[in-house]
Amino acid sequence: MAPIAAQAQCTMCKTQVESARTEKDAADYTGLNKGIVYLMTIPYLLMGAVGFFWYRHSHQKK
Repeated sequence: MAPIAAQAQCTMCKTQVESARTEKDAADYTGLNKGIVYLMTIPYLLMGAVGFFWYRHSHQKK
């Protein structure tokens, strides 16, 4: 019952990290994970806001 390791980076992010590792002065990739988390949270916030207003609107009519 051990979890299977998964790749959590998109192809572009993975390519950027690999190129930055090979070329020491090429790019700073320290904020890569923060950027991925930021891009992940925006759709959840939007869906949550739509769900909240839909819920509130449906209970106002009753």
